Amino acid sequence: MIDLFLIMVLLLIGFYWSSAMKAREIAFIAVKVYCQKMDVLLLDEYVALNGQWLKRDDDGKFKAWRSYQFEFSSTGEERYNGRVILLGRRVITIQLDPYRMHE
Repeated sequence: MIDLFLIMVLLLIGFYWSSAMKAREIAFIAVKVYCQKMDVLLLDEYVALNGQWLKRDDDGKFKAWRSYQFEFSSTGEERYNGRVILLGRRVITIQLDPYRMHE
């Protein structure tokens, strides 16, 4: 019985890890495209998980809500923070802190 429980726990951990990696990839691609659109440079080529929770979507279903943080630059000299929020596998919002525009 303990073996079955351990197998279930390992499967749940594997599912969570797979889901988290897919969400991170979706967030990274969305941020990369958004930074190109806004004419800023995504620094360090990464997004970092900042928080996660369970929230309901528009249909009332529970989904994983994840917040990722990243850094960008508009001039190449300063670093600014940005955030991307996902609900499930859908990007809800991407926010950039106020930044100096290059001339």
